[in-house]
Amino acid sequence: MLTPAQFKSVFTKPIKASSAEITLLAIPNSEQHPRLGLTVAKRFVKKAHQRNRIKRIIRDNFRLHQHELPPIDIVVLVRNGVVEMENTDLHKLVEKLWRKLNRRYNG
Repeated sequence: MLTPAQFKSVFTKPIKASSAEITLLAIPNSEQHPRLGLTVAKRFVKKAHQRNRIKRIIRDNFRLHQHELPPIDIVVLVRNGVVEMENTDLHKLVEKLWRKLNRRYNG
């Protein structure tokens, strides 16, 4: 997702899946595939290389699991504590959140 309007639409009555470090918000879309939007705030992740690492891991994980997801628009919100996470832990957490989101969408 690219435009502010696309992001804004997800914040109205979203399906939520969250942990202490990451929150996923999603709404159904009219496309035939899921779309991803990332927000990694400077106030939670100070350094650019850390923000880029987090976004890269989430994007990569989304790429690997998008075929399992329904056609939804997803916004990923990152909070405190994600900087200290190892890459493998971050991958596992995001995979768990994809599954939780999928269950809530279908359930």
